[in-house]
Amino acid sequence: MTEQKTWRILNLGAGVQSTAIYMMMIDGEIEPADVAIFADTQEEPGAVYDHLAWLESQGGPPILKATAGKLGDDLVAGKNSTGQRFASIPAFTSAREGGPAGMTRRQCTSEYKIAVVEKVIRRELLGLKHRQRIPKDARLNQLFGFSTDEPKRAGNARIRYEQQMGHQWSVAFPLFDESVWMSRRDCRNYLEGRVPHRVPRSACVFCPFKSNAEWVDLRDNDPESWDRAVEVDRALREPGIIANRGLDQALYVHRGCRPLDEVNLGVD
Repeated sequence: MTEQKTWRILNLGAGVQSTAIYMMMIDGEIEPADVAIFADTQEEPGAVYDHLAWLESQGGPPILKATAGKLGDDLVAGKNSTGQRFASIPAFTSAREGGPAGMTRRQCTSEYKIAVVEKVIRRELLGLKHRQRIPKDARLNQLFGFSTDEPKRAGNARIRYEQQMGHQWSVAFPLFDESVWMSRRDCRNYLEGRVPHRVPRSACVFCPFKSNAEWVDLRDNDPESWDRAVEVDRALREPGIIANRGLDQALYVHRGCRPLDEVNLGVD
C-alpha cells in the first residue's frame, strides 16, 4: 500500500470488544491504528454488517475488508484450505439423534479469520508476493480485542505469534493495558451512549458456540440468518458431502444434537 515501515493494525471483528477499541481510538483514549482489518466469512448476521457500515462512517482508522470465501458454501463443498475430511467448524457429533455429543476440530477461525488478516497485511499493506519475506526494517504490531475476562485466549494468541511470526511481528491487547483494563461488560458499558444501536456479537449465523438464548434471538429477530443456519445445519448431514465423509456420527450445529429447526430452545 505504501512504503511505511511500521504498521499498527487492529483485528476488527466488529463485535463488542473490538468496537470498543475502535471507538476509544476515535475518542483519543487508545493510540490509533494505521488500519483496521475485517475478515469476512460472508456468514455474519445482518446486524454485524449494518454495524460495520456505521463504524466506517465514524471517521476512525480506515477499515479494510477481505474474505476467503463464503464459509457455509465452502464447508458443504469441501473447499476448506487444509483438505481435511471433517467440518472446519466445531460441529457437535453424535451416533444417534439427541445422544451424547462430541465435537469436531475448529478450523474456521484460522482459515477464514486469522489467515485472511495476515494475507491482507502481507499483500496489501506490505506489497509482498507469495512466500516473499517481510523486509528486515518492517515492524508489525497487531492489536487484538481480547478483554480481561479472556486471559487464556490472549495468552494463546501471544504464544502463536511469538513462535511462528518472528521478531518483526508483535501482538498487543489494548484492553489489558493498565490505563484501560476492561472486561467485555466494561466494553459494553463504554459503548452505551456512543453507539446508537446495540453492538451485535460477531459470529457466523450457524456458529455452534451459541446459547439457546442466542439461537432464539436469531430465530425471532433475524429470520434470514436463522434460515441460513438451518440450511447449513441440515447440509452437514447430507450423505456424501465432504464435511461428514468418513465419519460414523452425524454433525449438528446445536449441542443438543438434533436438527436446529427441531430443537427445543428453552432459554438457558
